[in-house]
Amino acid sequence: MYRNLNTNQATVLLMEDEYANWSWSGAEALVEYLEEIEDSTNTKIEFDTVAIRCDFSEYESVLEAAEQYDFIQPEDEDEDAIEAAALKYLEERTTVIQFDGGVIIQQF
Repeated sequence: MYRNLNTNQATVLLMEDEYANWSWSGAEALVEYLEEIEDSTNTKIEFDTVAIRCDFSEYESVLEAAEQYDFIQPEDEDEDAIEAAALKYLEERTTVIQFDGGVIIQQF
């Protein structure tokens, strides 16, 4: 049995998960990403907050996320170059959802 949720309803459900630490912007970006997958594959996704919490994590920056997965910063680079290298590192390994205020990555 499936229940159709709009973006706001799904975002609220993610925010109500007491074991997750989503920001509103992050939860909304993640829901929009999942909706895009549904639209592009023409397949319904079962909305399971526990599975989503286990599969995705939110970070304040791309660099913070990459460092959780053994990213080594390039030496003698400026901040923008380091962020770009961290983003490339993550994109080569997993799904990266950037939004205003942070980044969400799929665990790998």
